[in-house]
Amino acid sequence: KVVLEIADNGAGIKEEVLDKIFEPYFTTKEQGRGTGIGLYLVKLIVKEKFVGDIKASNTDTGARFEILL
Repeated sequence: KVVLEIADNGAGIKEEVLDKIFEPYFTTKEQGRGTGIGLYLVKLIVKEKFVGDIKASNTDTGARFEILL
Protein backbone atom coordinates (compact mmCIF):
# COMPACT_ATOMS: atom_id res chain seq x y z
CA LYS A 1 0.00 0.00 0.00
CA VAL A 2 0.94 3.60 -0.54
CA VAL A 3 -0.14 6.37 1.82
CA LEU A 4 -0.11 9.96 0.63
CA GLU A 5 -0.40 12.44 3.49
CA ILE A 6 -1.26 16.08 2.90
CA ALA A 7 -1.23 18.40 5.89
CA ASP A 8 -1.39 22.11 6.54
CA ASN A 9 -0.84 24.44 9.43
CA GLY A 10 -4.15 26.28 9.20
CA ALA A 11 -7.06 26.30 11.61
CA GLY A 12 -8.08 22.71 10.83
CA ILE A 13 -11.57 21.43 10.12
CA LYS A 14 -14.35 22.10 12.60
CA GLU A 15 -15.09 18.88 14.48
CA GLU A 16 -18.85 19.23 13.92
CA VAL A 17 -18.41 19.03 10.13
CA LEU A 18 -15.43 16.67 9.89
CA ASP A 19 -17.63 13.62 9.25
CA LYS A 20 -19.62 15.46 6.53
CA ILE A 21 -16.92 16.97 4.32
CA PHE A 22 -16.96 14.11 1.80
CA GLU A 23 -20.76 14.23 1.34
CA PRO A 24 -22.08 15.57 -1.97
CA TYR A 25 -23.16 19.24 -1.95
CA PHE A 26 -21.81 19.84 1.56
CA THR A 27 -20.06 23.18 1.89
CA THR A 28 -19.14 25.50 4.71
CA LYS A 29 -19.06 28.47 2.34
CA GLU A 30 -21.87 30.98 2.12
CA GLN A 31 -24.66 30.49 -0.42
CA GLY A 32 -23.45 30.78 -4.01
CA ARG A 33 -19.74 30.55 -3.11
CA GLY A 34 -19.20 26.81 -3.53
CA THR A 35 -20.88 23.71 -4.91
CA GLY A 36 -19.73 21.26 -2.27
CA ILE A 37 -18.76 18.56 -4.76
CA GLY A 38 -14.95 18.86 -4.77
CA LEU A 39 -14.08 16.54 -1.88
CA TYR A 40 -16.98 14.27 -2.82
CA LEU A 41 -15.49 13.80 -6.31
CA VAL A 42 -12.03 13.20 -4.86
CA LYS A 43 -13.45 10.45 -2.65
CA LEU A 44 -15.28 8.86 -5.60
CA ILE A 45 -12.13 8.84 -7.73
CA VAL A 46 -9.94 7.44 -4.96
CA LYS A 47 -12.45 4.71 -4.06
CA GLU A 48 -13.76 3.68 -7.48
CA LYS A 49 -10.80 4.22 -9.80
CA PHE A 50 -7.92 3.47 -7.44
CA VAL A 51 -9.69 1.09 -5.03
CA GLY A 52 -8.36 3.18 -2.16
CA ASP A 53 -9.64 5.30 0.66
CA ILE A 54 -9.33 8.87 1.86
CA LYS A 55 -9.53 10.13 5.42
CA ALA A 56 -9.48 13.57 7.00
CA SER A 57 -8.48 14.50 10.51
CA ASN A 58 -7.13 17.35 12.56
CA THR A 59 -3.67 17.51 14.06
CA ASP A 60 -2.23 19.83 16.66
CA THR A 61 -1.12 22.13 13.85
CA GLY A 62 -3.93 21.95 11.25
CA ALA A 63 -5.78 19.56 8.96
CA ARG A 64 -4.50 16.29 7.52
CA PHE A 65 -5.77 14.20 4.60
CA GLU A 66 -4.55 10.65 4.05
CA ILE A 67 -5.04 8.93 0.73
CA LEU A 68 -4.51 5.18 0.94
CA LEU A 69 -3.87 3.35 -2.34
